[in-house]
Amino acid sequence: MNQDEQEHLEALGRYALRFAKPGDTVGLGTGRAATAFIHALGASLIHVRGVPTSKASDELGRSLGIEIVSLVDALKIDTDFDGADEVDSRLNLIKGYGGALVREKIVAASSKRFIVLVGEEKVVKRLGARGSLPVEVVPFALPLVSRKIAKLGLKPKVRQEGGADFVTDNGNLILDCGVKDIRKPGRLDRELLAIPGVVGTGLFVGMASMVLVARNDGKIGTMRSR
Repeated sequence: MNQDEQEHLEALGRYALRFAKPGDTVGLGTGRAATAFIHALGASLIHVRGVPTSKASDELGRSLGIEIVSLVDALKIDTDFDGADEVDSRLNLIKGYGGALVREKIVAASSKRFIVLVGEEKVVKRLGARGSLPVEVVPFALPLVSRKIAKLGLKPKVRQEGGADFVTDNGNLILDCGVKDIRKPGRLDRELLAIPGVVGTGLFVGMASMVLVARNDGKIGTMRSR
């Protein structure tokens, strides 16, 4: 990421603060855009409680003085702030390149409002443009899930990190599935979730309330659900 991209994400994080009110409970996402928001939130001194979607966002939030609570203790989440790896015109998303897709989806589904923060390069005509869809899998089920996913026309590959299998905060594996244009993301999501051993997919269909886009000209654009 170059300096301009970093500055645009930082500006995006600060812009998103207008949707966080003192006393709110907010979801703290995972990834570069979410990290920029968490930094902005910590610097703002707006008192909120944060429900983190990963160990990384938990540790970052605590280090910045944000009160961290569990999903059990939160009771309700007012707004979830998170990034995405792809966004289409209907605000459907692909998430999970950072490996936190299951917790991210749980927090998003637990929130009254789900606001997504992305750079302009993440906005695509159709999901699948970047060629990969993450799927979280129970390790025991890996052989079965891999075969079933291949039959759906995807190309599954176990994610590696540092020469070893990447393990999620839930103790599972990630299959990065090679895809082309996904014309029916809702249908594909259902087909994948029907496979025994699939814990969750990176398809977030019909979940986002709003997408804030850091444009290349330095301005912030807004995409809303139709």
